[in-house]
Amino acid sequence: MIASHPLQLAILLLGYNFFVFATYFIDKRAARLGHRRVSERTLLTLALFAGSPGAITAQRLLRHKTQKEPFRTLLVGIAALHVALIGGAVAFFTACRLGLV
Repeated sequence: MIASHPLQLAILLLGYNFFVFATYFIDKRAARLGHRRVSERTLLTLALFAGSPGAITAQRLLRHKTQKEPFRTLLVGIAALHVALIGGAVAFFTACRLGLV
């Protein structure tokens, strides 16, 4: 299902980011208890697919993987990519509405 309305898209993104946050929480708890962990690749992949707000929020609030390199730098890069993509989309759609494109 693809969201056809901005509110639907916002709800889907919010739900997905809660899922990403929960996954980071589960990994943090597993680390404390010495249980099997979620792989860094999985955590970064979840962040890459529109989950960077949930991932960064979890990282900051849970103090999870804040010193781990290159994980920390890759997560910041993913968030920067998301900001650039959103900024580009906003600029493009604004230009379209103004008749510049």
